[in-house]
Amino acid sequence: MKQEYFKNWFYADESQESEENVEHIAFSHTRYPEKEMVKRSQEFYELLNKRRSIRFISNEQIPMEVIDNVIRAAGTAPSGAHTEPWTFVVVKDPDTKRKIREIIEEEEEINYLKRMGHRWVTDLKKLRTNWIKEYLDTAPVLILIFKQVHGFAANGQRKVHYYSEISVSIACGILLAALQVRYPPTLELASYYLPNSVSG
Repeated sequence: MKQEYFKNWFYADESQESEENVEHIAFSHTRYPEKEMVKRSQEFYELLNKRRSIRFISNEQIPMEVIDNVIRAAGTAPSGAHTEPWTFVVVKDPDTKRKIREIIEEEEEINYLKRMGHRWVTDLKKLRTNWIKEYLDTAPVLILIFKQVHGFAANGQRKVHYYSEISVSIACGILLAALQVRYPPTLELASYYLPNSVSG
């Protein structure tokens, strides 16, 4: 890969070799006065209420420290049996982004023409969206989120990841909230098969 920036975060099998022997950390909590709780909750709501699904993406460069931090925030999501079944991949390389766009557009065209059905396609017309995803080239950074259907124990055996799809969905929600602090995000809500040629 040329100039790629890939990071895999929070592999459960690296930290859960012997769960029963893991030392638990005492929970520390700050209890705010009622007025402060109301104020903070209102401010948080107002911040997230500004979030929009953006169809036109800026090519403005984003500090990688910001990307690291929002992914770390997403990694705090709860997960089934604390398996943390997600992998976040950050892509900056233009050639790789182009390959990803080609694959996604090919799948999305099939979605629009066959899989989604007339009603779904009709409902999308008011949003003026289709299978052409120019922003995948324009955006300086793509964050690809993968679901780990299983992990591996220290002995090499497969380890079950419980509720992996739900857990990853929660992590995506936290990622969107974290991005809203600085960068209004857009999210491509779809599942795709990415062949090995993308990373070859």
